[in-house]
Amino acid sequence: MTDSPSSRAGRQLLESLERSGITHLAGPAESVDLQPKDSEMPIAGGDDKPVGTDLEEMARTVATCQRCQELAETRTQTVFGVGDPDAKILFVGEAPGADEDRLGEPFVGRAGKLLDKIITACGLQREQIYICNILKCRPPGNRNPSPEEAGNCREFLDAQIAAVAPEYIVCWGSVAAKNLLDSTETIGRMRRKFFEHGGAKVLCTYHPSYLLRNPSAKKDVWEDMQMLFADMGVTLTGNR
Repeated sequence: MTDSPSSRAGRQLLESLERSGITHLAGPAESVDLQPKDSEMPIAGGDDKPVGTDLEEMARTVATCQRCQELAETRTQTVFGVGDPDAKILFVGEAPGADEDRLGEPFVGRAGKLLDKIITACGLQREQIYICNILKCRPPGNRNPSPEEAGNCREFLDAQIAAVAPEYIVCWGSVAAKNLLDSTETIGRMRRKFFEHGGAKVLCTYHPSYLLRNPSAKKDVWEDMQMLFADMGVTLTGNR
């Protein structure tokens, strides 16, 4: 029998985790309730429209945004967000890269494939999570977003979070963590604790692109995922 893509992805991440010292994972996190909270949840301060409609309208607005002239002139398209509009967990990354700019979806390059493996190892599917970025346009050369660019895009990020109304937010990388939480701390100092933003618990961890350069940090990210799921009442086990 041929393995499904999700099975292969989970096995590949498990092998990577084993090389980092983790030799056992619990089964899929079946007890995590990720059912839609309310399909008619209005966006905060909105006009009481269904969330899906509001997100679609926001995406159309972002698609024509000209606030950052350089980004508007160099992008192929904007990258708004994907996933369950009523998700319990929301992921925030940094900004689109070349693959995301081409395809119009966040986390679809090499870092995105690793993120998918992490999601699978946690017993979830990508479609159960809402995924977005601090910036909706690719910075030329994949440079870090400038404070001005992040500020210009903040309204859209806040509106996305308000529309989805997640219980948990995961900031992937220092750019996401520092911008969302208005912090100057390093990602190392922000790990292993919960912050609060808009009624959601916020957990900060390393960006998947960092893991590609530093595979030993996969163990740290797995510990962060264990902490996240433990707060939901689910145990993701690992023997070191």
